[in-house]
Amino acid sequence: MADIKPTTKKVSEIEGVFVVPSYQRGYRWGTDEVVRLLDDIYNLHGNEVKGYCLQPIVIKNHGDYYELIDGQQRLTTLYIIYHYMHTQVSNLIKKPKFSLKYKTRPEKEDFLEEMDMSMKEDNIDFWYMCNALETISEWTKAKEDPATAIFSMNKYFTDNVKVIWYEADENENPVKLFERLNIGKIALTSAELVKAMFLSRGSYGENEHIMPYDKKQEEIALQWDTIEKELRNDSLWFFLTNSKNRGADTTRIDLILDLMCEKSKLYEKKKNADKYGTFFAFEEMRKEKSLDDLWQEIMGIFLVLKDWYWNHEFYHKVGFLIASGAKNLTEIYMASRNKKKSEFCEILDDYIRESIKIDGNYAELSYEESGDAARISRLLLLFNIESVRKIEEQSQRFPFDRFKADVSWTLEHIHAQQSEGMNKQEEWRMWLSDHVRSLRAIGDKQTGLVKNIEELLEKKELKKHEFERLQQKVIEKLSVQGNGEYLHSIGNLVLLNSSNNAALSNSTFDVKRNKIIEMDQNGLYIPFCTKMVFLKYYTPSEGNQVHFWGQQDRIAYIQAINDKLEDYLEEPITVGQGE
Repeated sequence: MADIKPTTKKVSEIEGVFVVPSYQRGYRWGTDEVVRLLDDIYNLHGNEVKGYCLQPIVIKNHGDYYELIDGQQRLTTLYIIYHYMHTQVSNLIKKPKFSLKYKTRPEKEDFLEEMDMSMKEDNIDFWYMCNALETISEWTKAKEDPATAIFSMNKYFTDNVKVIWYEADENENPVKLFERLNIGKIALTSAELVKAMFLSRGSYGENEHIMPYDKKQEEIALQWDTIEKELRNDSLWFFLTNSKNRGADTTRIDLILDLMCEKSKLYEKKKNADKYGTFFAFEEMRKEKSLDDLWQEIMGIFLVLKDWYWNHEFYHKVGFLIASGAKNLTEIYMASRNKKKSEFCEILDDYIRESIKIDGNYAELSYEESGDAARISRLLLLFNIESVRKIEEQSQRFPFDRFKADVSWTLEHIHAQQSEGMNKQEEWRMWLSDHVRSLRAIGDKQTGLVKNIEELLEKKELKKHEFERLQQKVIEKLSVQGNGEYLHSIGNLVLLNSSNNAALSNSTFDVKRNKIIEMDQNGLYIPFCTKMVFLKYYTPSEGNQVHFWGQQDRIAYIQAINDKLEDYLEEPITVGQGE
């Protein structure tokens, strides 16, 4: 295992000779990259964040010089910024403490010393370096007080701005490491840097742990890989987060590392601004705690999350809060600290009650009103999760992995009163074919609708007005009187995958029922309660009309919701006046 030594180093502390090897291209940063770097550093003014980390400088120590494997563009730009500041106030700001040498063009190191602008056109490397110097000059002069800007930049280099200093092991092949970092742009990740911190021999003091370093390194490496492997289990992963993170090259242990950093409150404001914020936070934490203690905290967090996963009640309640977006993992974890399980459960229940709390009654919400659809969706998600949780003997678990698997969820009308958006011949023919089966199932012979549909389907071309006239008659035949009044209320809505929703839209209950059953038989995921609705699970058998969705069905459906969610609802849901 290569002994890599990542740490952070303030820009003002960078010293030594850096040799740019022949396998690297020359300096190529343009105006945009230089300005972005200047802005990022200068914007530290007034920012509460105590540090700003640039991306890694990857080097190999050869004793009297460093082989610069990655980070040439950044380091060269920092050198040119120092050169500019020194030329402007030479008596107050010194030259950079480091120098750059080049295997392929030794003359470049002399050029960097003087930055003779008359040589700009001599070669492409000089052109980019001169352009960077001109950009720095123009950027500085555009400030209201250029002198203050210069001194501020120098102060930031001394107090705030760091680079991630990544020193490869002496046995590391620098060419292969360079190819890994640059061919295909596979950048170092925060997780890799944190892992290297824990596995680096130089990171541990002589008395920091009892067991020998090699044993400690082996133990942490094994535990690290175990955590990563277990988080690769989608069932665990999607219980804890809504992030897809499916790439083979991406790591999932970041979830635990980020949670540790957020818990420490060291990088709340760094997370979005700095891709290496996690590593930076660990650098700060190790100043106050030993790496042994930090690793034990990581393991402790992971074991707590695993305990939630295997606890039937916590699994469903925590899972709902995360899946619904009501709370994130950090908020829930922080609330659980130093709490008994019974106390934590009460906290979760309070969070859930608050997440579905509305002004008024859910029966008054309408699918068509702005914001109401999201409230209904959250309630129905909770209904699905609680229905699975409360199955006797805890024989089933809500499948968060399937629920979050690259799909979006929308509300589907159980019975569609109107059919809109169909303008194509194929859509008309499919709709008529689907519904003629339902008409046959209810034994419709008196109205002659089946015969009318068959005659219309035999035509080479359908007219829109012919379809719409016949369609309206079919809907009236396959609907229960009074359905229209409650079309957009919760008693006529279920959760469904948006792609499945598209296949079912514009259909009456019986057609949707048949398609839902077919989808389920083909292995498509249908939420538990959605399936139960179309199987008429909630409706008493007495007077049950399997082909229709009416008043009796709505009452039974709402009663089921009330029963399952009675611990969370402030008042029961009603179906509507007169029901």
